[in-house]
Amino acid sequence: MSTAFPATDGGDEAPAALPGRRFEPDLRSMTRINLRPIASPMPLGFFTIAIASVMTGCLQLGIFGEEARTAVAFTVLPAFVLQLLVSFLAFGARDVIAATLMAVFAGSWLPYSLIMLSGAADGLKVLGVFNLALLCFGALMSAVTRPKRALWLVIAVSLPRWAATGLAGITGAEWLTRTSGALGLVVALVAMYTAFALMLEDMRSEQVLPIGRSGPAHVAVEGDLAVQLRNLERQAGVRRTL
Repeated sequence: MSTAFPATDGGDEAPAALPGRRFEPDLRSMTRINLRPIASPMPLGFFTIAIASVMTGCLQLGIFGEEARTAVAFTVLPAFVLQLLVSFLAFGARDVIAATLMAVFAGSWLPYSLIMLSGAADGLKVLGVFNLALLCFGALMSAVTRPKRALWLVIAVSLPRWAATGLAGITGAEWLTRTSGALGLVVALVAMYTAFALMLEDMRSEQVLPIGRSGPAHVAVEGDLAVQLRNLERQAGVRRTL
């Protein structure tokens, strides 16, 4: 069904409003955006990385025997659920970098646990290639997380571990496996410190232990509410499309 607009005298004027047609006013003055404050999920995410890294590192160092693979897999498996929860909450807090990092960490614990539990053929070699893929991901993430030094530092110490684990799985070299285990304990120490520092900061509403934020990450913590709401209308969840 087509409708013709009434003719105008000069030809350049806008057509008159059609009978029964309703034009909405500018709704910006009546628009309200509600924000939902949440507790920071990052300490949980970093503590989970630390605990899982200790367990896998001890297995690689030979502190646990080969018969402990199943037990270690069971202890690491909950890390998948916990870090997936952290990622979900981080997306809700509008922190796409932290959410992406935690989601990928969550996705790394699940295949590790399932392969260790199932004893799949060539499982270690497959995990080796998987860790090299994580190495590429981590290299890209390190380029965008530098202002968030807590995340950047965890990635920085995870990169050599992913490299050692990947090469150990592919080549079967025992010294690479031991190196990966030692690096896993380093990752655990860094993640544990970061989690503790973030928790103290959240409890006291001020930085207690140095984390090294800079740029936008520093302004986000030290700035006032006006800084937090800057460009809010352009953020995901508010704008119409991602």
